[in-house]
Amino acid sequence: MGCCYSLSSKEDRQAHHNNRGVDPPLTKFSFSDLNIATENFSSKNIVSESKEESSDIVYKGHLQNRGLIAVKKFKNMAWPDPNQFVEEAQRVGKLRHKRFVHLIGYCCDGDERLLVSDYLPNDTLAKRLFHRKYQTMEWEMRLRVAYCVAEALDYCSSAGFASYNNLSAYTVLFDEDGDACLSCFGLMKENNDDQRTTSSVNPESVMFRFGTVLVDLLSGKQIPPNHALEMIHEKNVTELIDPNLKGNFSGVEATIVFKLASQCLQYEDVESLNTKDIVTTLETLQTKTKAPSYGMSEIAKLKEVSWSQLSPLGEACLRMDLTAIHKFLVMAEYEDDMEVIEFSFEEWLQEVKDLQEVRRRGDQAFLEQDFENAIDCYSQFIEDRRIVFPSVYARRSLCYLFCSQPERALHDGMLAQEVFPDWPTAFYLQSLALSKLNMITDSVDTLKEAALLETKRHHHEEGS
Repeated sequence: MGCCYSLSSKEDRQAHHNNRGVDPPLTKFSFSDLNIATENFSSKNIVSESKEESSDIVYKGHLQNRGLIAVKKFKNMAWPDPNQFVEEAQRVGKLRHKRFVHLIGYCCDGDERLLVSDYLPNDTLAKRLFHRKYQTMEWEMRLRVAYCVAEALDYCSSAGFASYNNLSAYTVLFDEDGDACLSCFGLMKENNDDQRTTSSVNPESVMFRFGTVLVDLLSGKQIPPNHALEMIHEKNVTELIDPNLKGNFSGVEATIVFKLASQCLQYEDVESLNTKDIVTTLETLQTKTKAPSYGMSEIAKLKEVSWSQLSPLGEACLRMDLTAIHKFLVMAEYEDDMEVIEFSFEEWLQEVKDLQEVRRRGDQAFLEQDFENAIDCYSQFIEDRRIVFPSVYARRSLCYLFCSQPERALHDGMLAQEVFPDWPTAFYLQSLALSKLNMITDSVDTLKEAALLETKRHHHEEGS
């Protein structure tokens, strides 16, 4: 599904924090709707990871009037009672919290059982913690993630959901601001017996699984849940801590998290714990309360970028906020292109006449976040044309980023630079693509160059 993205739901989560405001109705989707949205549940649109312990699969999908969605498809024979499935989906759909991914709909056609949620594009905790070889998550960011997850669990508990299925680093997602959020899918475990899902999982397992997440955050390693307690028993905090954090963490804070993880993992201590206590403990460890999460994600390299140098577009690139960049390109239209594209009125008129419909379709698809269709239209526009606007390359570059094709995104950013050598937008898109390719040093260098070009441009405009 790869290819479209729901515009920010952060405002919705904030507005409905603790169920304030009017809850939007839960949408009932047909199986045909979701089949189209996920391109026949194409394997290329699978976003759930193989290490997850559920046989259910999560797909990325695109809805015409909403953008990107996440679709969880339950295995066959899950939820044999359709009424119970709908009832539970409606209960989960009422939950609104800034730390919780919202359920927006469901499908209950025949034997098919599916859930639909907002799509968060910035990877899972598992990917950020375990699979980014050259990027180490800051200690303060790890503390913030733990706090955010605890807040989400406490909210769910207060709303009557004492259980959460398979809580792990794979069910913790990051929103457009870089803040950790808990997937709503874990509140609905497949149910093929007469037990209600909200009581079919012992609440103790939530504490235990939260303890495993704390161990993951401490160690930076992917530790199977059944080995987490063993890790705590056999090591002290110094031995357990991620070696990449050496010299960049507080021993006192790490010891508190270590002890909290130990309590969560030992069943005999669970009765003395509750989610509110955990939130309170972790809240005391938050020392960078005003720092944005997207500025705390990795150590050293991104710190080299001066915040004062960055425009709103630069900040959006730094935090990998594709939605904000999309809004910027939509608003900018093609204004910058006039600085570099020079041709006669007659040439322009013929070019527009021949291509305006193709580009118009591409622009409309881009506006509607139908990025695969936009790629097709822009590619047709670009092919064998004498005049190619740099903004077309920029738009196609962003489309490729939404579609998880950073190599092609980087190439288009470079093509935009060829047409417009001093265009900051081309450099920003290259920086973002390089970051997605884990080429962090190159990404930071390119981001700095973009910021410098933008500063020079503004000074020139002010002086003219």
